[in-house]
Amino acid sequence: MDEVDSAIIRELQEDARQPNQDIARKVGIAPSTCLERTRLLRQRGVIRGYHADIDLAALNRGVQALIAAQIRPLSRSVIEAFQNRVAALPEVLAVFTLAGSDDFIVHVAVQDIDHLHAFLIDRFTSRREVVGFRTSIVYRHQVNNVLELLQ
Repeated sequence: MDEVDSAIIRELQEDARQPNQDIARKVGIAPSTCLERTRLLRQRGVIRGYHADIDLAALNRGVQALIAAQIRPLSRSVIEAFQNRVAALPEVLAVFTLAGSDDFIVHVAVQDIDHLHAFLIDRFTSRREVVGFRTSIVYRHQVNNVLELLQ
């Protein structure tokens, strides 16, 4: 990846809906070159998709939490099954598999504290492989949507 590819990626991260001609002008290349480079970035898997940034509160998900979970036994099949089941739950935004004292961090967004409590009781305490979990309420969540290539 060179400087031009990095500049195209930066522009797409800032606004993926901007026209190719605008990206090309900002990056300083011809529109046909920009289109081809963007196509190659998608083909190589650098660009994996384009997504809308949605306000969680508008979807009645005003409470976010991070759940640190420990599971046993630690086997590939148990880890993969847990990750896949949890990731498929509608409340779950992301699942992180970890090394260290916690095996997973599960990022959830729910309507309110009562729904969070119900989620924990229904989805975590009833699972045999879950031997422990801790929940932290998220007050604010800020994401860096524009990433640069590290040298």
